[in-house]
Amino acid sequence: MDKDFVLQMANTIKDQLVGMTSLNVIRSWGIGNFVATEYKSMAALKFPVNGRLFRGNVIIAYNALDYYEVYLQNYAGTECIGEEVYFDELGCVIDEAVERGKDEAEYRRFLLKECFS
Repeated sequence: MDKDFVLQMANTIKDQLVGMTSLNVIRSWGIGNFVATEYKSMAALKFPVNGRLFRGNVIIAYNALDYYEVYLQNYAGTECIGEEVYFDELGCVIDEAVERGKDEAEYRRFLLKECFS
């Protein structure tokens, strides 16, 4: 795959993720450096996270059908958490898997406990 295309797509993914997701949400993931890469023959963006629910790497791959595929990767393996994700859904999909979870009430209790501990 053309390296310039991979770099261009990774920058686009990063810009969309950062532009559509609250900075506080992104910070809650314990995010590391962004890296342009290739995953399953797709241009992708990879970055480490250290969230409440998941620690490892997030991979966002562009599948050329104007969707993104989102993967979580750590010592246990790689799991696809979204196969047809629009750019404006990236933050929510990742946040649910890395930090927030599916139970809003449980997450609020966690935040209150963290803030007042």
